[in-house]
Amino acid sequence: GLDRLEMDPTAIAQGEKVAIVDDLLATGGTALAATELLRKAGAAVARAVFVIDLPDLGGSARLAAQSVNVRSLMEFEGD
Repeated sequence: GLDRLEMDPTAIAQGEKVAIVDDLLATGGTALAATELLRKAGAAVARAVFVIDLPDLGGSARLAAQSVNVRSLMEFEGD
């Protein structure tokens, strides 16, 4: 299926520093979409923080490739 993220583009000031905070990082799709949306609105997104990272699914690497510094409280690797 398809999902959609929307925001009021006037909610972010040009150059405003924004951190993404979420409970779970898996493939990174939602965090990458949020990063893209916030950057289009003018935000400076350089950090994302998660409670749990599932590193085997590649989300942290995908975010790092977009210059987003990723931190998590805990990681659970696959089998």
